[in-house]
Amino acid sequence: MSSLIQQFPCSEFRSERSNRDHETGETNESMEVRSTLAVYLAGAVGVLPIRPNTLPMEYVQERIATLHAFGGTGGESGHGLARTTTDSVAETSVVVPMTAREHENPAAERVLSELETLEPAPAAVIVPVRADADEIGPFRRWLESFALPIRVCWCTAPGVETLLADAGLANGFGKGRDVWLALGPAAELGEYVVVHDADARSYEAAHVRRLLAPLTMEFEFSKGYYARVEDGQLYGRLFRLFYEPLIRTLSADHDAPVLDYLEAFRYALAGEFAATADLAQQLRAPRAWGLEVGTLGDAFDHAGFDGSAQVDLGRHEHDHRAVAGDTGLEGMSREVAAELLRVVEERGVGPDYETLQERYLTTGDRLVQQYDADAAFNGLAYDAASERDQLARYAESVVPPGTDCRLPRWVDAPFEPSEVLAAAQPWRTDRPAGPRLSERIDTGAQD
Repeated sequence: MSSLIQQFPCSEFRSERSNRDHETGETNESMEVRSTLAVYLAGAVGVLPIRPNTLPMEYVQERIATLHAFGGTGGESGHGLARTTTDSVAETSVVVPMTAREHENPAAERVLSELETLEPAPAAVIVPVRADADEIGPFRRWLESFALPIRVCWCTAPGVETLLADAGLANGFGKGRDVWLALGPAAELGEYVVVHDADARSYEAAHVRRLLAPLTMEFEFSKGYYARVEDGQLYGRLFRLFYEPLIRTLSADHDAPVLDYLEAFRYALAGEFAATADLAQQLRAPRAWGLEVGTLGDAFDHAGFDGSAQVDLGRHEHDHRAVAGDTGLEGMSREVAAELLRVVEERGVGPDYETLQERYLTTGDRLVQQYDADAAFNGLAYDAASERDQLARYAESVVPPGTDCRLPRWVDAPFEPSEVLAAAQPWRTDRPAGPRLSERIDTGAQD
């Protein structure tokens, strides 16, 4: 960069205004930095020159508040207000759902190790675990080896199954059910709740503060967004090739606020979100992969446009799923579609299912052309034929939603959060069921 500055002296692009740009309020120094970066970017890309007075950053606001991680603005990117959330961290419950495959997984290890660096520590780190009886012992010991206020919630414990069955809630399981089981205790133990996955190899503890920052500004709900570019290609396939074209197709035919809301999120299927404890208790969780969309539907009702924000978390590296099969993206698309269509139907949108698949494919094809151009512009590999094959697979999911099996809001739940933890921790002998957790908050992992 220094050699580039010597090659293109800032003075060549200096504004004619002597001391300060009276229209923009910029100093000459800041304009020089922008000019140098503009030349650098134009030379590096070799496609289109960037005007010297154009700051090379994206700052577009959506229908919801969009908090960017600006670079080159005199502070550490994305850390301005996020650095002031120290007190909020101490009042926050962090929920990190895991399955048996996360046991001693390097990505999960990184997530927990990063959480250890938070100062002060969160009020609680609740880990809803889906594992067999012979797996939960070593899994629990591994989790409790971290210097965190860990609460292991064994979601498939016999006592949990009995508790749910007795309440008529035993119909199906998955990520959504696991997170829901943790949301009740999390909302009891903290003023705020942060939820994120355990498979991000690029995870940083700062993500917790960034997600919390909007809540300190009196927003009720915040969601993370980030780029999914790895190994020289575009990922985020289910969002790019299913959610986005389906929402655009619906929006073309229906003028509905809920569609504007769902379309405003830059990565609506991201697993990272934060909410006030009150809002967390209002979430009706789908039992499996529809969780993210279902959460947005409830956030629309209770937080709305003015109470919602999205936060730039940079670039994420995640595990990747195969496309085909019930456990792949194809199977996930069925659950996401069912929840998405249920959310919009409940809020006044009546899709024309006879033509929706075909119109979705048309919209998706246009997006594939755009993704192809974007990939070429950035020197990324792109297989348009493979992406169109995915469109065809996902189109089979565009059908009317079936039976509604969502779990109830925690404010309407037939049992207390403490009863869930008592059932989910059969190794504990010191926690009676009944009293609310908030009456006896403690810290640290316990046997």
